[in-house]
Amino acid sequence: MERYLDILPKSLWVTTCNSGSCNGCDIEIVACISPRYDIERFGMKLVGTPRHADVLIVTGPVTKYMTERLRRIYEQMPDPKAVVVVGNCGSSGDVFYKSYNLDGPVDNVIPVDVYVHGCPPRPEAIIEGVAKAVMKLESLREPKKVGEAES
Repeated sequence: MERYLDILPKSLWVTTCNSGSCNGCDIEIVACISPRYDIERFGMKLVGTPRHADVLIVTGPVTKYMTERLRRIYEQMPDPKAVVVVGNCGSSGDVFYKSYNLDGPVDNVIPVDVYVHGCPPRPEAIIEGVAKAVMKLESLREPKKVGEAES
């Protein structure tokens, strides 16, 4: 994880979306900002609006009610952006897989960059997942070399 954090050029602003989770993952995300884990010491800060965020953390399997809301939140974020899915429900649907009221998992609705598995995952795993999202953001921010083809 230190390797990821060494390249952090600026503060990373993170917002969250509960797309139908049981709140277990959300409680672990809140633990990340507690004094024990203190995610802000790495320059990461939870923000309340997607318009200011670099990273979107999504929990839950994406209920039909939340599908359009999740897409709207994703579209409001400025580019470059990264999405981290926290928990088994958002990653695969887990015990809710093929439920009649789901459009998820999350990658069925929006593109996902990092998966953090667990039910719920430990705060250390969540912090590492957000740090991995930094790698994706930095690769998008690097200036393209002359003659490099557009992808």
